[in-house]
Amino acid sequence: MQRRLVLLTPLAAALAATGCASLSAAKGPVLAPGNWDAFNRSQIEGLIAGLGKGSPGYDAAKPPYVVFDWDNTSVFLDIEEAALIYQLENLVFGATPAQLEVALRRNIPKKDFLPAYNNAAGQPVNIDAVVPDIVASYTWLYQNYKGLKGDQSLAVVAMSPHYGAFTTKVRYLYEAIGDTFDHDTAYPWVTYLFAGMTEAQVRKLTADTVAWQLKEPVTKVKWTSPAALPGRAGVVSVNWKNGLRLQPEMQQLYAAFRNAGFDVWVCSASFVDVIKEISSNPAFGYNNPPERVLAMELERDAKGVIQPEFRRGYDQTQGPGKTKNIRRFLVSKYGYGPSFVAGDSEGDQNMMADFADTKKVLIVNRLRDPKTDIGKFSALAVQNYGKVDTRYLLQGRDDNTGSWVSSQLHTPLGATQGKALK
Repeated sequence: MQRRLVLLTPLAAALAATGCASLSAAKGPVLAPGNWDAFNRSQIEGLIAGLGKGSPGYDAAKPPYVVFDWDNTSVFLDIEEAALIYQLENLVFGATPAQLEVALRRNIPKKDFLPAYNNAAGQPVNIDAVVPDIVASYTWLYQNYKGLKGDQSLAVVAMSPHYGAFTTKVRYLYEAIGDTFDHDTAYPWVTYLFAGMTEAQVRKLTADTVAWQLKEPVTKVKWTSPAALPGRAGVVSVNWKNGLRLQPEMQQLYAAFRNAGFDVWVCSASFVDVIKEISSNPAFGYNNPPERVLAMELERDAKGVIQPEFRRGYDQTQGPGKTKNIRRFLVSKYGYGPSFVAGDSEGDQNMMADFADTKKVLIVNRLRDPKTDIGKFSALAVQNYGKVDTRYLLQGRDDNTGSWVSSQLHTPLGATQGKALK
């Protein structure tokens, strides 16, 4: 993949002139050991000492800034996916059945999903088969649940096969779309389910989701739609991971950068109102200003009600779109790129590589495909481990607990042994 040459800014040039060794010569520890890999922690402490307050080149009028991905980087698991489960289980929707159908079908091709998403009878499924089932069940729920337009409690409507069909088939559709179609098609889709809601409603949904998830076990869950209501799509199943966790090391890292005079930004492929809430709510420990979030944007009407349409004139905040948004909103503001970037996936690999000002890149290890750029960056982190001039740092995690580990190793959910590379 070709990378565009970016000229060194005065900040980057000054840092380069001091030599890379200065990055490891922190004046003192600013991060508790926690579950950090010790080398990664020392490298980041060196970066903070070399560019933060008190360093020779620091200018409060032109501060260094850092960019964090959110899902599976700043937290364990994906807040957008967790919010979807909470939204489904608790029927937190603002759309009418007709509006929901528009949201479900938005930009989705009519071709069959991958064979892995065939129904229990082995038959292929596509958007035209599953959406009528979802809309029919949602219509029943919409007319009967008191949180929508009915008069029955959630406990009562949850006993109907319509509840199981609706919740399972929406979650199944999310997974089928994500695996079958390209990222530009799949990534915005889940955000359209906020149609008919306001920012305040989405932020409350997010806060409720986090409070619920923190009490849930870290485990894999399987849903199967009821055989009593097969509909056009038939019986389908879907697996998903439960147990979102806040990441103490990241909470502290956000604070350490801010305290040292860095501006901290989040760039996420989740919906903007979701990220604003979880990253800024004091109860969740990251304390990042909501205005310092770049994330997926949707159109809104004059009353602020969310529409199932991606915001016109905006790039999606995933893959190359993360770089485009950073250039549009941050490089144009500061005059230079981020000094530090953190991420975990292919959706982050562009912003990890596209800025000459970036001195350190933290990769939360999820054993990425070695053919992808982030897989190659992970291999470089292993190869250059212990070298003070390395750009890429690989941080291990145990998916059985949702916690980091003090090495580069990743242990998948259900496994007992960790490894550095796929």
